[in-house]
Amino acid sequence: MRILNREAVAEALSHAECIDALESAMRAVSRGATIMPLRRYMDIPEQGGKFTLMPGYLGEPCTFGVKIVSKYPRSADSPYGSHVGAVMIFDSEEGIPLALLDGSELTAIRTAAASALATRVLARADAASLAILGTGTQARHHAQALTCVRAISEIRIWGRTESHARRMAQGLPASACLAGSAREAVEGADIVCTTTSAATPVLEGKWLASGCHVNLVGAAIASAAEADVDVVTRSRFFVDYRASAMDQAGELLAAIEAGIVSESHIAGEIGEVLDGKVAGRRGEAEITVYKSLGVAAQDLAAAIAAFRNAENRNIGVDLTWD
Repeated sequence: MRILNREAVAEALSHAECIDALESAMRAVSRGATIMPLRRYMDIPEQGGKFTLMPGYLGEPCTFGVKIVSKYPRSADSPYGSHVGAVMIFDSEEGIPLALLDGSELTAIRTAAASALATRVLARADAASLAILGTGTQARHHAQALTCVRAISEIRIWGRTESHARRMAQGLPASACLAGSAREAVEGADIVCTTTSAATPVLEGKWLASGCHVNLVGAAIASAAEADVDVVTRSRFFVDYRASAMDQAGELLAAIEAGIVSESHIAGEIGEVLDGKVAGRRGEAEITVYKSLGVAAQDLAAAIAAFRNAENRNIGVDLTWD
């Protein structure tokens, strides 16, 4: 079994490589070639933390495994981040472990890659300005991943704490700039990514420019929403996996609860768009939204790609498993 720590995962899997791996995985999700029990949480008493379990099976490349994560409230400068855990993948033929990978880095790469994949098929071809709400790990990875699929000439960054936004902008292209408010960042932007830990909306639909594409990333439970109902109703709305969306997509569920839309407002899964079964963007003026919750198939696809690259490039540590 190969062990890949944070640095090894980063070395073994680029954003571009992960985008390609996720394309086949999301097609498999929409074709029913996966097994993905819904994400499950367990509260950690008196600590404010959660333990998360995401098992799954992926038919191509054939593997199964699990991601285990602890999510604890931590300060922005914590060396651990909010999510700490591991992904373990197995060989489907023999049922033996193949690799144990750092879950934080793998999740950061695959989540940004999933947004980039959705952006590749839903955003306007000429989309060049990117607004990122949030200043953490996901914000940084999104800034990097989206340059793989669009010629980004301007990155606008907004966060509640200016020093965090300034630190996040370091190392990004010279075109990166700080916005004084979320509205200032979003208005006129071609692509918007919300990567915050907010439980209530930081993005309002009235700010969205005609023809923009939005990736909703941060909120992953039914009670949390980074965007208001107007973002949902103004957009052609896509998800990674319908079952997850109807259980955990807070923005969509809030609009449904308010009686404004129904489940049919989901235009399709991103895998259906990739397969040509559902139309993506239908015009230059249309606003598109991709609600990213993250599914086990993405973790498995990213993990197997990192594992194969690590073997080829001699990255990580081998552990005999008897």
